[in-house]
Amino acid sequence: MNTKTIKVGIMSLSEYKARTIAIAKGEYRPMSDEPKVWFESIKSMAQILSSENQELLKTILQKSPKSLKELEELTGRAKSNLSRTLKTLERYGIVELHKENNALVPEVKATHFQVEFGVNAA
Repeated sequence: MNTKTIKVGIMSLSEYKARTIAIAKGEYRPMSDEPKVWFESIKSMAQILSSENQELLKTILQKSPKSLKELEELTGRAKSNLSRTLKTLERYGIVELHKENNALVPEVKATHFQVEFGVNAA
């Protein structure tokens, strides 16, 4: 099994917007080792990487379902719930969904997470 670690960061929305604007203006250039995925809070990260979602990722890794229908049967979760969760995980680069034989097939892209954050006293 191929494992990939992604670095995630935690930054307030206002800080993230300021950072994005500075990058767009050329005033700030992100370092190659900076997080590529950002969460607004530890709470929002915990919701995405919840125990339930970690179990979902393990099921995908272990069983390699060939469709959302198969994943629904393996997990007992409703297809609409799975679809919404997988699309959210895909937005964060944790899962990739691709079409095979007219079915959406989930693939886990990240299995390990390195979290980076600090407290600014500005």
